[in-house]
Amino acid sequence: MTTSALHLWQGEFIDDAEAGRRLAGLAELTGRVLARPLPTDVVLGACANVSLDLADPGSDLYGRLAGQLTAVEAAATLAELAGALTRQALERKLRRELGGLRPERLTRPDGRETVYESWAPVGLLVHIAPGNAAAVAPLSVVEGLLAGNVNVLKTSSSDTSLAQDLLAALGAADPTGLISERVVALRFPSSRQDWIQALCGQADAIAAWGGEDAIRAVSDIAPPGCRVVEWGHRISFAYLTREAATDDRTLDALAEDVCRFEQQACSSPQVIYLDTPDADDVFAFAGRFAERLAKVSDDLRAPLPGPAEQAEITTVQQLARLEQHLGLTRVFAADDGSWRVMADTRPALDASPLHRSVWVKPLPRHTVTATLRPMRRYLQTAAVGGSPADVAELSRALFAAGVTRVTPVGSMLEGYEGEPHDGVYALQRYSRRVSVRAPGDAFRTVACLDDLVAPPVLPPAPKAPLLGKEGVQRALVSLDPRHAHLYFRSGGSTGTPALSVFTCDDYDNQMRAAADGLLAAGFDPARDRAANLFYCGGMYGSFISFFSILERLNATQIPMAAGPDHAMTVEALVTHGADTLFGMPSYLWQLFHAEADRLCAYGGIRKVFYGGEHFTPEQRRVLTEEFGVEVIRSAAYGSTDLGPLGYQCTAGEGSVHHVLTDLHTLEILDPHTDRPVKPGEPGRLVFTSRARAGQRLERYEIGDLGRTVEGPCACGSHVPRLELLGRYGDVVRVGTYFVNYRRILRAAQERLGYHGEMQLLVAPGSGREVLTVRLDEQYASDPEAAREALLAEVTELASAGAEGLLAFAVETVRRETFERTSTSGKLRTVVDLR
Repeated sequence: MTTSALHLWQGEFIDDAEAGRRLAGLAELTGRVLARPLPTDVVLGACANVSLDLADPGSDLYGRLAGQLTAVEAAATLAELAGALTRQALERKLRRELGGLRPERLTRPDGRETVYESWAPVGLLVHIAPGNAAAVAPLSVVEGLLAGNVNVLKTSSSDTSLAQDLLAALGAADPTGLISERVVALRFPSSRQDWIQALCGQADAIAAWGGEDAIRAVSDIAPPGCRVVEWGHRISFAYLTREAATDDRTLDALAEDVCRFEQQACSSPQVIYLDTPDADDVFAFAGRFAERLAKVSDDLRAPLPGPAEQAEITTVQQLARLEQHLGLTRVFAADDGSWRVMADTRPALDASPLHRSVWVKPLPRHTVTATLRPMRRYLQTAAVGGSPADVAELSRALFAAGVTRVTPVGSMLEGYEGEPHDGVYALQRYSRRVSVRAPGDAFRTVACLDDLVAPPVLPPAPKAPLLGKEGVQRALVSLDPRHAHLYFRSGGSTGTPALSVFTCDDYDNQMRAAADGLLAAGFDPARDRAANLFYCGGMYGSFISFFSILERLNATQIPMAAGPDHAMTVEALVTHGADTLFGMPSYLWQLFHAEADRLCAYGGIRKVFYGGEHFTPEQRRVLTEEFGVEVIRSAAYGSTDLGPLGYQCTAGEGSVHHVLTDLHTLEILDPHTDRPVKPGEPGRLVFTSRARAGQRLERYEIGDLGRTVEGPCACGSHVPRLELLGRYGDVVRVGTYFVNYRRILRAAQERLGYHGEMQLLVAPGSGREVLTVRLDEQYASDPEAAREALLAEVTELASAGAEGLLAFAVETVRRETFERTSTSGKLRTVVDLR
């Protein structure tokens, strides 16, 4: 940036003259830009990348920004910015302030109603930043971006270009260009009233920092209907019970709060209140606290105040000394003037002259609210020292007086991710809550209105090596325990059961996304009565996940779980009027046939939603024609480690699913190389989970094969689709030939009319390997005929047998004989005994 290019305008640095010309078109620019929504995921990704650079002293960005600050300021300011811009910090902020990670999407808060709500930007948001806090300006713009606004930042002409440089880097980190077009950052003095008028006169909201005069000046020029968000000066204090006032550790912690930042923060203590009416108690405490403050202050060197600040300190201190003769005050001060404690018998709140200056005053707890309430507009933080009961009682009194934060003594200047500021959530002040009430029948299967408009804007897949199941399990060893709240194990149908770990927030986010997918699949929470028949226990996630999904839809559910007593299960279904079943196809198939007479007589099962496996076309025919089931549809496509990955809409056929793009980015790679396939071609499915705080899964090979489905979906959604084509594990090498499980199953269905389950057993033999196909005896009575038919249809089997490489057999067994995983009940399609 050249010295003449003071301003950042939509990713471009410009000079005064060009900025003046562009200001006239700010309103038109805002309308044009707001027509393109900004997904929060784009902002999160860009901020996360910039955060990494800010945490790296060797990065170009760090060097460029650090050069504009003193060494001490650079370390503290850039660390603050790096921490605030991490994905974890911003996701927590979004959840706390706007209720979720995608607050801009028009979704249904209650699955029973076709009412859609979201947070929308206010429009043009002007930020008038303070000159004494370098991090405030860019972080305020980031908040505006999270709310989707067009942001115009005004900083002082005497400020450095730190805010402009940081925001330019943020725009450069976004390949979509959506961030850059929403950011304008100008540096000019407040005396340029023509520019101030041009900005504020077109604003939909103004975020303003400063004193009363500055806030009043902004309010006076704000147009009618403009929301002025005041971040004005505030006063904070400590309140100590009798016990806390005698504890040296408490006094040391309070002294550190007084010394940190020279009381320049709004949350710095300017007054210490004591729970006493006695003046002698106040004077005695002031003397003791002065000793502790002297000790702490000596360890923390104090910078010299400027002439104006020193004049105010001297004036306040001298007036307090004069009032000592009236018995009202007592002053304790350092010989070198580095600190002062001023005891005052009058409880009214006074601002201190700062720079390690603090008042000590009496305030019995029963007078807290009445005494402090006249200053309610200026109150912010109160540090309370006392027992848990004291903190609870005093917090209520302080809130009634106007305080917005209560903290422990010693941590007044500390905060937490997503903490309200001055009693409000910034993101809500920078947003509007909007709603759409839609007619029920036409929208019953529409979970999100945005999906009907355009494809989602997704960040590119990360540039990272491919990750397999073994790599995921190895990474769990070093996982931060703070991100390990929920533990699940896979069913083990494709190998050794694997462990997966989620935070509670991750889990909730995934269940909400899966719930939206279930609406699209045709589940109706207002009418359907669901029985959850997935397997439960053994750390397996299906049952508990669908319990959570149905709960978030506010649906009626009967949480039965799969069990061996089919008669008892059907008794419960009939008794409680269940008409919709959720479960594994293999278990539901057993249930329907074990209790066929009872279920046929009941005739009330209208919908079946399945997961983990697939129903064959013949099984679908039987359920539809013999049992009267009207809807048979995938409840979700997912895995234990990644969570829900896709959903099937009402127009979905076979194994076609929409991708849950709120959660994941999908790549499809060539089966033999790591290059992307062309649209519509089959390949390996590789997912990047973007909404996981702890177990980050980037470019994870899930083990499935699939292809994209091009063209618009008949359901009206623009969300990308994929067709599942089986698993790598469905192909087994036997007798030097690759044998595909699904091809053999399809041959059995087409040549034999078979519609039961099938299992392959591979075993070593004397001289050659043995492949046995197991069929359900209820649907196949002649194993030899089945063997001949399969040899005729599957050429690999015939060739391997002719070459003496393979012994091939077919056996018919009872359904109970099939091997299944112990936790999920899934059929093991291939059992390799070698």
